[in-house]
Amino acid sequence: MQAYRGSILHLLEDPTKTTNAEAVAFHEDGLLLVEGGRVAGCGPYADLAPWLGGAELTDLTGHLITPGFIDTHIHFPQIDVIAAHGKQLLDWLEQHTFPAEAAFADPKHAADAAAFFLDELLRNGTTTALVFGSVHKVSVDALFAEAYARDMRLIAGKALMDRNAPEGLTDTVETSRADMEALIADWHGKGRLGYAVTPRFAISCSDAQLAMAGEVLAQRPDVWMQTHLAENLHEIKETARLFPKARDYLDVYDGFGLLRKRSVFAHCVHLKGDAFRRLAAKDGAVAFCPTSNLFLGSGLFPLEEACSHGVKVGVGTDVGAGTTFSILHTLGEAYKVGQLRDDALDPFHALYLATLGGARALDLDDKIGNLSPGKEADFVVLDLAATPLMARRLAGAKTLEDKLFALTVLADDRVVARTYLAGVERYRAVRAPT
Repeated sequence: MQAYRGSILHLLEDPTKTTNAEAVAFHEDGLLLVEGGRVAGCGPYADLAPWLGGAELTDLTGHLITPGFIDTHIHFPQIDVIAAHGKQLLDWLEQHTFPAEAAFADPKHAADAAAFFLDELLRNGTTTALVFGSVHKVSVDALFAEAYARDMRLIAGKALMDRNAPEGLTDTVETSRADMEALIADWHGKGRLGYAVTPRFAISCSDAQLAMAGEVLAQRPDVWMQTHLAENLHEIKETARLFPKARDYLDVYDGFGLLRKRSVFAHCVHLKGDAFRRLAAKDGAVAFCPTSNLFLGSGLFPLEEACSHGVKVGVGTDVGAGTTFSILHTLGEAYKVGQLRDDALDPFHALYLATLGGARALDLDDKIGNLSPGKEADFVVLDLAATPLMARRLAGAKTLEDKLFALTVLADDRVVARTYLAGVERYRAVRAPT
């Protein structure tokens, strides 16, 4: 058994649906017990210390232990176009994304990028991610191989694109199905990996391609589905032109059997009440990607409205249109989006979206999302004095809520001191000698 002593913070429930006293678990002097890759105990040090026995104790006093962060939308093949100047979504794809993704036909490039990508996630405290690969099967093979080597909980899929994409980035209904079935057979359920059927978005897929994706999902209800929805106004107009019989953008996916439990739709910036109600009724989820939406000028996601209709919501960095791998920094940007909508995001709700809320969006809350006994021991150790400014600001915080809020606004990768996957340390920050 391993034991970790420090301040511990995690969410037991959605704080918008109950009181903070019931939703928030905080132990100023806490103890986390890990055995066999799972949480064996979590609570006040004074209460759990008698259970230590001969356990190896790691003293993290002065640090904050939280569940690992969950990224519900990110593009592995876009790491080299992060912070690329451009216009809005469709132009940005043509100018930057598609050329970058073409390189992932090369297995060596894909393998090198996969190692960097996963190391960057861990360096930022992200322990679970739902990931887009490129259209090339080798890109997803490379990503799964690296994730498996780290015993990381990761869900990914090859992008489906059989139209409206450059040469070299399109597949066919037949080749995409064969690729998906091979990837599912090789990787889904291996270690902590999962497969996601991944239509890039409706514009890039023919009716036959979307119908095939729905057939695979019907045959394999244990896999996931991920795509983009209502991100950009030009995208919405083009989708309506290509699918004139559909009631709206959401109905395009629903009509092909892609709206269901374990379906995650990135962005949903321009959805309204009725669409949110239908999404919730089918148990779909949304990935809220504030840095990407701001960077591309897509719009402001109506978080409060989505939640009011019972939609499950997680947080996505959406690298490369998103501008950071840091979920904590992304939460700070989510707050700013809320401010522009006159809906300030509560810091405990923000942490919920990044942990237990993200787990629920992925239908994984029985395994990850908080530090309750029995859950997989994915957790991060945060250095609250990682920068002089952060140390000064947090030392003056009067409440836990104030400290957490300041952390989300000021934090970046420097705040992550250690990242653990299934109880094994997979990242430790190297600090300059003092």
